Formats: sequence, C-alpha cells, structure tokens
Amino acid sequence: MARMPKLTYIQSFSAVAQAGSLAAATKAGASSQATLSRHISALEAELNVTLFERRGNGLSLTQTGTNLLEHAEKFKRAANDFTLAAAGQEQEISGPIRLSATVGIASFYMPDLMAKLSIKKPEIQIELISNAQPPNLLEREADIAIRTFMPTQENLFARKIGEATFGAYASHTYLKRRGTPISIVDLKDHDLIGEDHGINTFKTDFQAVGLDLTNNSFRFRCDNYLVAWSLLVAGCGISLTHVDKGDAEPRVERILADYQTSLPVWLSSHRELKTSSRVRYVYDFIAKELSNLLAT
Repeated sequence: MARMPKLTYIQSFSAVAQAGSLAAATKAGASSQATLSRHISALEAELNVTLFERRGNGLSLTQTGTNLLEHAEKFKRAANDFTLAAAGQEQEISGPIRLSATVGIASFYMPDLMAKLSIKKPEIQIELISNAQPPNLLEREADIAIRTFMPTQENLFARKIGEATFGAYASHTYLKRRGTPISIVDLKDHDLIGEDHGINTFKTDFQAVGLDLTNNSFRFRCDNYLVAWSLLVAGCGISLTHVDKGDAEPRVERILADYQTSLPVWLSSHRELKTSSRVRYVYDFIAKELSNLLAT
C-alpha cells in the first residue's frame, strides 16, 4: 500500500458497519449518504478489498470487513486519545466547553451556575447538552458530564458531589379536586405522572412500602422531566420532583411528608482533559457550586 488511508475513510467505514446501512449511519449523525459511500469506495480501492455486500436496503460486512472493523475501532480510539492529549496541553482558561447533564439538573441548577461562571470567566463558552442518554466522554461527546449514577467508563476522573433529593408533589387544584393522599399506598387511587426513566428509578422505593407500580399505573408518562413538571403544575396529577424546586413553586405543595428519596450526583471528565486549565477550572467550579446547591 502506497500510503495510509485517510482517517475520515476509516471513520465512515466504522460508522456504516456499526449502523448497518448508509441511511442509518447518516441518521445517527455521520456524514451524508453520498459522502459515506464515496469514502467506503475510496477505502476499498486503496486497500484493494471488498468491505461490504449490498443486501436489500442495507449492507453486511464481508469477512474481510469484519476482520478490519476491529482495527478500525482501534484506529479511532488512538485518534481520540491523540486529540484528548492535545486538548490537555491547553493552558488558557478560555474557549468552548461541552457540558452534559440530565434534564432536571440542566434546567433547575445549571442556569444560575452558568450565569455566575460567565461573570467570573467571560472568555469561556458553554455548550449545554441536556438529555437522558449519558455521553461517551472517551469519544468527546462531552468534556464534562453530570449524572445521577456512578460512571462506568474507564479512564475517567469521577467525583460524587452530592445527592439530589426528591419528594412527592401535587398542585393545589388537583388536591382540591381529588383529595390529598395520606400514605404511598393511597397513590393507587390517584392520577400519577412520571418519566419512563423515573418510573424505573424509583420503582424499588415504592415496592418497599407495598406499592408495585408499573408503567400502566401512570396515567401520564413522558420522556422529558420538564414536561412532567409542567403537567404537575397544571394539575394533571401527582409526581416526584426535586424538593428545592417543588418547595419554591407556590402552585404546588408537598404531600406524603414522610416520603423522601435521593439519587447520587456524579461529576466526571476524561482524565487527560483534567490537565486542561479550561476544563479543570469549569470542573472544579461546578463541583463546588453544585455541591453547595444540593446541600441546601
């Protein structure tokens, strides 16, 4: 082989192999179908191999493609490691930071923190990614992540910074209409609001007091914490929410005062990114400020 194939060709090959088709790879965030097809054809020509067989609307790896995919993944990881090592050399406390957090934390806590950070370090730009799916820090989907579970990826710098406390709440209009439950068992006779993720998260708590809730137990289900909060305020039913958020909202009140549960809050970043002055500053700032908020 006269020269090393371009990294973009290898990335395109890997993306299509993982997705199973050009269309699926494009939908997952890779390049356009035309670009992916051109890259794969160029890679096959340079290596003098056939990587895929066309079957219906999809593609299947040849045996050669299967053998080379493992090496392609190693190549991608090495490229990511190179980029991370270079990022770790940065000393200026300025530039962009990609920060990922759950919808609840991003909505209830991060605005105040980001406003304070913007005053202290106006040269830093924050891209806030708010979703339930945790990012892959090793592939630079985010520089820093805030999650309610301990990170499991290797080579991460992780720190537990506190506990997010939850209680049961309902609007005044709902309680006036349906009455106030006295115990958790009474919830079976009420309209419940919950995220699909949250239902599973707190299911064990309910089972411990003899209430076995399933998805069908919830009259209102959604995959967005803020939508669930809006349904709660509007009087649709009863829901769990952050205690500090619920207590601060005059349109709702806490019920089942004896019930309280919590989730750990973890802050994580790639170990090499921890050597970047910019990322280290934001990481330490969030650790201190968010820890204080969670403690109140």
